[in-house]
Amino acid sequence: MRVPAFLVVLVIVAGGASVVKADHDFRPDRLLEEVHVWGTAQSVHEAGYNTPTSVLLPEDMQAINATTTEDLVKYEPSLVIRRRFIGDANGTLGMRGSNMFQTSRAMVFADGVPLHYLLQSRWSGAPRWTMVSASEIERVEVLYGPFSAEYSGNAMGGVVLIETGIPQKREFYAEGTFFSQQFSDYAFDDHLNGHKGFVSYGDKVGNLSYYLSYNRLENESQPQNFLGANPIPTSGASTVEGGIHGLDTRAREQLWYGDSGSVNTSTDNVKFKLAYDFGQWQTLFNAAFEDRRSSALPNSYITDAQGNTVWSGNDLLQDGYRFSFDSSNLSESKLNRDTLSLGLRLKGALTERVRLETNLNHFDILKDVERTSLFHLEDANHTSEGQISAYDDSGWQTAEIKMTVQDLGLEGLELVSGVRHESYRLNLDVYDSPDYLAYERGAFRSRFGGQTEINALFSQANWAISRQWDASFGLRYEEFQSRDGYYSEYNTTTQELDLVTAPRSDDAKLSPKLSVGYRPADSWLVRYSVARAYRFPIVEELFRQYQAYNRINEANPDLEAEKGLHHNLMFDKTISGGYLRLNLFQETVKNAIESQSTTIVGGPNDGVSVNTFVPLDETQVHGIEFIANQYGMFLSNLDVRFNVAYTHAEITENASNPDWEGNRYPRMPKWRTNLLATYHLTEDWNAGISLQYASNSYGRIQNDDTIRDVYGAQDAYTRIGLRTNYTLTDNLRASFGVDNVTNEITYVAHPWPGRTLYLSLAYRL
Repeated sequence: MRVPAFLVVLVIVAGGASVVKADHDFRPDRLLEEVHVWGTAQSVHEAGYNTPTSVLLPEDMQAINATTTEDLVKYEPSLVIRRRFIGDANGTLGMRGSNMFQTSRAMVFADGVPLHYLLQSRWSGAPRWTMVSASEIERVEVLYGPFSAEYSGNAMGGVVLIETGIPQKREFYAEGTFFSQQFSDYAFDDHLNGHKGFVSYGDKVGNLSYYLSYNRLENESQPQNFLGANPIPTSGASTVEGGIHGLDTRAREQLWYGDSGSVNTSTDNVKFKLAYDFGQWQTLFNAAFEDRRSSALPNSYITDAQGNTVWSGNDLLQDGYRFSFDSSNLSESKLNRDTLSLGLRLKGALTERVRLETNLNHFDILKDVERTSLFHLEDANHTSEGQISAYDDSGWQTAEIKMTVQDLGLEGLELVSGVRHESYRLNLDVYDSPDYLAYERGAFRSRFGGQTEINALFSQANWAISRQWDASFGLRYEEFQSRDGYYSEYNTTTQELDLVTAPRSDDAKLSPKLSVGYRPADSWLVRYSVARAYRFPIVEELFRQYQAYNRINEANPDLEAEKGLHHNLMFDKTISGGYLRLNLFQETVKNAIESQSTTIVGGPNDGVSVNTFVPLDETQVHGIEFIANQYGMFLSNLDVRFNVAYTHAEITENASNPDWEGNRYPRMPKWRTNLLATYHLTEDWNAGISLQYASNSYGRIQNDDTIRDVYGAQDAYTRIGLRTNYTLTDNLRASFGVDNVTNEITYVAHPWPGRTLYLSLAYRL
């Protein structure tokens, strides 16, 4: 079910909701506490508005079955979050012309604290969403593109700004959510359950406010990988059964012999916030600790003539085909990760015209260890031996101070200037282990690490020239440095790993920004924005030299910055209760860093994928985006947020492999549509519907993965959700919801969840 489901939803929203009619003066949820939000969103009619923006408030979130922070963001325009299951650690973010694996082109902040993960890329580079609980969020603002000088080239796709609240009186809040899905595909068929518990307490005593929260999330997910072998036609009677014949994304015959098993996850998050007001100054300190654990034990579908499970084998016969598979592909995995984030924000007025703001952050990976066995636990060859991957001495520090001066020499002229420092370090060691469950580390298998640093100066002048015209011009100067880089290479002479020292690199770039706005009438705004942006390589892209059982990565310390030129033309129409908006955008990125892979043929590493970060000479993206957000659309009780975007992303130049020129950029659907609609039946009861649609795309630069609805594909999908909230008393609210109503099984490389049911109770005192 694809586009027809989208049409059905529009009919339901436009027509079916009119069955019930009630007065609608009610906007926010009655259970929202009295809070203070530290950040402010900018109006599109202000001179400093130079970046296309979407703002999400608590009253806009009522149709969302929200368990984690990603849920509140994923319906915003031209945005995709690859959250494969509730509690997924790899919820990567793609925005505008950057796909879901170009994670270093999107930035996420919560109360000024970075959540984006500029240490690694692709599936390992997802923002640390769980450092913020969905239950504490008061506002989400999404900025598209690098049009503001306040943000680096890592905003090529955009920026997500999350603001939480500090209670202004004594508040206690508790919420419990249960969710369950039924997933069935290939030979996996099971009922998978999870739950979330959240509790918070806060108060304000004089000028001092404090807030303490605890969030616990547990879930069982569907398998994320399905395992296939190459079947060869042969003669002879079958010796095994259970394998599933099919194709992979490149139309190659596969015999699917197993899956990676259900991922069992648990995440504990503790948050403490302390705020103090003194005169015209405000300060906010927050500390967040996350303890994340996950484990998975794969399944084999293959059984012998006696019905016993087969965990490995060579020259197995089934249905006239011979195949082989190794039990190392069915190894147990366990992940333990502890993270601490500290943030401090200080802002206030120096004079009536001068404001100052400072943001400091320290992010430390206290522990991040993955342990894997050599073989499946039930394999006769299984022992305590395995492999350990550990991140040591990894994290970052950031510091920023900016000053805003109003009416600088001319009325309506504002100047925003500041400095920013960012320092990142990453070290990954992979060991052979004599006892992986006991964390025993043996000989090194591979090592890599290094540091990067960015120091920036920025200044932006915003000028309200007249009632009709405004303009802003900005410059951002950045100095980049990579140092202390190293990676391991196997020395055939000594039979040991040698560490190679990577050369230090330095670079400096200047990025100009320009935006001009024109208001032909009070309710209309036309704005053109253009920006140059440079995105410097991150530690992993430079130094990752890594070898595990089934994958190899090679370092490329000579990478240079991506160079982007970005345009946006916006037409905005203010309407009663909302707005209509049309954005036309174009992006040209030279030296686009992409992880490219080759497959080893023959030898001991036959079939192993070798990945290296190398640049594509030029990519281009053209897009058009329409947004309609309105309280009281069609009916006074119906609130709607709707957006649709068309994006054409193409590889335009690539001298090293000209055959790729003209190919569609991978993981970039041409069409994306999102809908959130809430109907307020009474002041205490509402019902909502949500929809996400994306067309299919390619997963490979070669554009040769054309088979859909199989593991590894980049499928089109239409996911419909329903939710209803009922306020039982002034303190108690109940919610019930369903995601993926049609139980559509689709793959965005990995399978996304089947139909999922939610039941939630929230209590506030």
